[in-house]
Amino acid sequence: MKKRLLATLISSLVVSNFAFAEDEFKPFTLEGELGIIATTGNTETTSINAGLAAHHETEMWSNDYIIEGLYKRETVERDGEDVEFTSAQKFYASAQGNYKLEDPNNRLFGFTSYEDDRLSNFDYQATIAAGWNQKLFETDKQSFEYSIGPGYAFAETQEGEEQNSFIVRASMAYQWTISDTAKFIQTVSTEVGSENTKSRAESALSATISGNLSMKVSLKLDHNTDVADDIDNLDTETAVTLVYNFF
Repeated sequence: MKKRLLATLISSLVVSNFAFAEDEFKPFTLEGELGIIATTGNTETTSINAGLAAHHETEMWSNDYIIEGLYKRETVERDGEDVEFTSAQKFYASAQGNYKLEDPNNRLFGFTSYEDDRLSNFDYQATIAAGWNQKLFETDKQSFEYSIGPGYAFAETQEGEEQNSFIVRASMAYQWTISDTAKFIQTVSTEVGSENTKSRAESALSATISGNLSMKVSLKLDHNTDVADDIDNLDTETAVTLVYNFF
């Protein structure tokens, strides 16, 4: 089940790219980010945070693709011996296609996501959803859009229990270009279902260092309402990463 869901997500990403390849108007942006932190001493840690974010704008479509990964390894001394363990291992991917109507600020969206967080309550979580997307405003400095619609969530706990249910998904994205070299982005999403309500949020501030290279400071929140008693509902991730704009 887990492999089939991941294969479906990858297929949708590939099909979406080829489906839009014949459009004449093809502005495309791609950013990659990487953060590595290593500490030594009483506690040794290695943390790697990486991701890719792409935006594809055509005459009839506005599409966003995200891939994120987090890995953290720690070594601590216990009873005179070094104990090594993995404290974070997470993969997340999503794709959203927005089909523009007669007013291009009004769109119909399709969304899919897949998350594998081995140290959370869930072995995997996946979502498909569709509905209404609207860009409320867009200026040289700021933009804001939201999406809302029904969908279906697939999930399996670490104990092998399936938690599948119909959901309502809502999301928003705000971007503020502070200056020629700095910008702020805020995204929020929630998926409300009978089995679980999953919410994600990210606040990010980036500043250009040189050319296509920027530094980004971000705070990510990941919340699930239905988890085991020994697992926290809220996961937070604070990161400082380097971001390179390929296109």
